[in-house]
Amino acid sequence: MRFSLGMTAVICLASTLAACTMAPKYERPSPQLRSDWGAGGVPQAQANATQPGWRDVIEDSSTRHLVELALVNNRDLRMAALRIEKAQAQYQIQRADLFPKIDAGGGANMQRAPASLSPTGLPMTTRAYSVGLGFSAFELDFFGRIQSLRGAALEQFLATEASHRSAELSLVAQVATGYFALAANREHLKLAKDILQTERASYELVRQRYELGTVSRLDLSQAQTTVDTARVFVAVYAAQVTADENILELLVGMPLSPELLPAQSLADIAPLRPVPAGLPSEVLTRRPDVLAAEHQLKAANANIGAARAMHFPIISLTGSYGTASNEVRDLFRNGFQAWSFIPQVALPIFHAGAISAGVKAAEADKAIMVAQYEKTVQAAFREVSDSLAQEASLTDQVEALASLSNATGEASELTNQLYETGISSYLSRLDAQRAHATTRQNLISAHMARLANTLTLYKALGGAWTSE
Repeated sequence: MRFSLGMTAVICLASTLAACTMAPKYERPSPQLRSDWGAGGVPQAQANATQPGWRDVIEDSSTRHLVELALVNNRDLRMAALRIEKAQAQYQIQRADLFPKIDAGGGANMQRAPASLSPTGLPMTTRAYSVGLGFSAFELDFFGRIQSLRGAALEQFLATEASHRSAELSLVAQVATGYFALAANREHLKLAKDILQTERASYELVRQRYELGTVSRLDLSQAQTTVDTARVFVAVYAAQVTADENILELLVGMPLSPELLPAQSLADIAPLRPVPAGLPSEVLTRRPDVLAAEHQLKAANANIGAARAMHFPIISLTGSYGTASNEVRDLFRNGFQAWSFIPQVALPIFHAGAISAGVKAAEADKAIMVAQYEKTVQAAFREVSDSLAQEASLTDQVEALASLSNATGEASELTNQLYETGISSYLSRLDAQRAHATTRQNLISAHMARLANTLTLYKALGGAWTSE
């Protein structure tokens, strides 16, 4: 019993001393960034500026439902969640080294010595039985080596968790963008079909006039050109719609019925909530990928402490307590107690520079992680700045294309009237129709690009965030 109490005291002392490590004091790097988001950026440092979660940004019910299904069924996100479980288990394994591993055991040893080897000159049989508790090579972490490894494992776990949040945020943006793209291409397809129907009717009219001799062969050929061009666009957008549906099924992780994809145009989808103005650049430090990079950096910092501790002695203990007897019936009687206590010290003398090289390698890993963290922050700043600049540009493009669509539509009607009265040529009519069709297609694409950019900006800012 005295042995057990003494060992408990030693273990507690070792655990207390292990709270200190030889890892350098961690300081977060501060990469140089502009004080604002750049041209087209929003004003910053506005008090109480908040960025809502994705359920507030995405107000369309069908899009929300698709995102929720993807968060449950997406295989990439599922693998990311399983990596969290693996990292957590690895941390628990590393943490367990701070405590002795106590095992119960029992054994028997029976030997027979012939008369020629027996000290009595007679054949002799010996028996020994034992039961007890013990631990083997428990390291007293006086210099924080195990504590540093535990800290590194914890940071790796936290980095994996942050990476999972980053994957979740990316998935939300991908599903919403995919659904918007499907609606936009369905709108493109409907427009292409309407144009094809109009061009076929126009071709029939030109063909009848050609048979009557009122128009030339050139007019008929030009009319056929417009029909075939419209057929090409219908085929292209039909294939794109199918591809968009397949991409969504892959992201959501399950077959999607038509009821889950009701939008036939971008107008059928509720608009996104705009990103609030006044978000400070400090929001980038809360981006999941930036947090993951910082946890990786902290893990590298902790590994330096483990490498430095290898310069110092490693003190380990092996001990056991139980009973031993040459008769099984005596194992649990008083007076047959047995114990052993084996402390060991290993002091590095000559390792041909391997320990110092290990420290240098750990320090180099930390320097790499510092550069990686700074690069991640700078890349995040660029993404936000680019998205903000695109936001202003795309808003102007949508407004300009809407006005242009009205103008080309009116021009197309006037040119058609002039052609019907014989004042304008068929080529002029064809050019006006093509200009109007192209403008309408470009307007759909600009609407789509603006929605996608809003989601990109939300993702670039790291998702939900509050300044409080």
